[in-house]
Amino acid sequence: MPFSPGTPEQPLRVAVVGSGPSGFYAAGHLLKLGDVSVQVDMYDRLPTPFGLVRAGVAPDHPKIKSVIRVYEKTAASPDFHFFGNVLVGEDISHEELKERYHAVIYAVGAQTDRQMGIPGEDLPGSWAATEFVAWYNAHPDFCDLEFDLSCKRAVVIGNGNVAMDVARMLVLPREELEVTDIADHAIDVMADSAIEEVVIVGRRGPAQAAFTNPELLELGELTDAGVIVDPADMELDDQSARSIEGEGEITPRKNVEILNDYARRTPEGKRKRVVLRFLRSPVAIKGDGKVEAVEVVRNELQQGGDGVLKARATEEHETIEAGIVFRSIGYRGVPIEGVPFDEWKGAIPNEEGRVINPREQHAIPGEYVVGWIKRGPSGVIGTNKRDAQETVDRLLEDLHEGRLPEPTADGSQEAVEALVAERKPEHVTYAGWELIDAVEKAAGEPLGRPRVKLTRVEEMLEAAKQTV
Repeated sequence: MPFSPGTPEQPLRVAVVGSGPSGFYAAGHLLKLGDVSVQVDMYDRLPTPFGLVRAGVAPDHPKIKSVIRVYEKTAASPDFHFFGNVLVGEDISHEELKERYHAVIYAVGAQTDRQMGIPGEDLPGSWAATEFVAWYNAHPDFCDLEFDLSCKRAVVIGNGNVAMDVARMLVLPREELEVTDIADHAIDVMADSAIEEVVIVGRRGPAQAAFTNPELLELGELTDAGVIVDPADMELDDQSARSIEGEGEITPRKNVEILNDYARRTPEGKRKRVVLRFLRSPVAIKGDGKVEAVEVVRNELQQGGDGVLKARATEEHETIEAGIVFRSIGYRGVPIEGVPFDEWKGAIPNEEGRVINPREQHAIPGEYVVGWIKRGPSGVIGTNKRDAQETVDRLLEDLHEGRLPEPTADGSQEAVEALVAERKPEHVTYAGWELIDAVEKAAGEPLGRPRVKLTRVEEMLEAAKQTV
């Protein structure tokens, strides 16, 4: 008879590594099953849950952060347990999880940025957008960074939503920053910034830009900055024009419409400007000891063998003077010891969420993946719900077919809690997070802010110990 947990006497025990949207959606799908008894333990290296919803979503987007209410309902289940401030791979190993759970789901995201690989990329003033975003969002790993915003022009490389967020945040006035949950250390730096112009550079054309319609529309609603688009950049080549004609190309078609509207606008005389430049790629960052300019090459689009329009460099070069550069050209995952990793894709190799042994090309029993570490850095928060459902469906197929391995060590809730307490005495439970949450909200209330985030792990751990 195949081994098949899932009864109240022997619940299916699942470890979820990572507490961002994909991890919480996976946990939610599992805990809503009516015919299978499931217990979920969620691990995160930070004391605080919710991943990029807390540390990645722009502070001026509170409505997007309201999705946390969905995750709170999942966390309220008596069969859900949170182990914060626990680093899998260091405090507890992948093999130790495998020995104690029927299944392990990795939801660790794409934690590092992709580099451009051009001269001058390491000059002071050249940053990954992820570093800037994490800094102004009070991520404890980045709170001590220092950004020099004393220059008049910044350049953002990339045409995705993160590039849009960075550009928008750079031109928000103090009164709009002060009502958000932006890190305290970022308010004065950004409000007193000397930046008057932000140039967003994309290697392909407006029809291929990766930002979503709402993000692009927001640029046109900025109180302190106008949006500049060169009408010449909106002259689409025939292939680009055809690519947005189909019914399935609503987002790029709408983007082109919005950009054409911006190109027709008369400047309103606002203090600052956001300039969108297309069909340009950086080839060098220049400066004597710090960033002073970005050299870009003009591109033209050519159809590749796979039918995708790709940027090809021409002989036309241009230099854009700038004192700071942010690259936002993609993200990649970080390997976990004992778990297969595809260096080329920067993700864990998988088939529909089942982790694959790359040498033997077969699924590894009991190992699964969700989110960006599964599919790469694509989609919006809601994309993770469907993504997690696919993985959970595969896990349940394996459960019902008897393909899940039986734990070889004591994986009871009591035994796991004892192990974590031994390895990481200062781990944070979900109740501990709720105390951190209460401290932050109480600090924000008299200031008219949603919260004042704690920026140091030590501060978070202290708050988590408080008694109500």
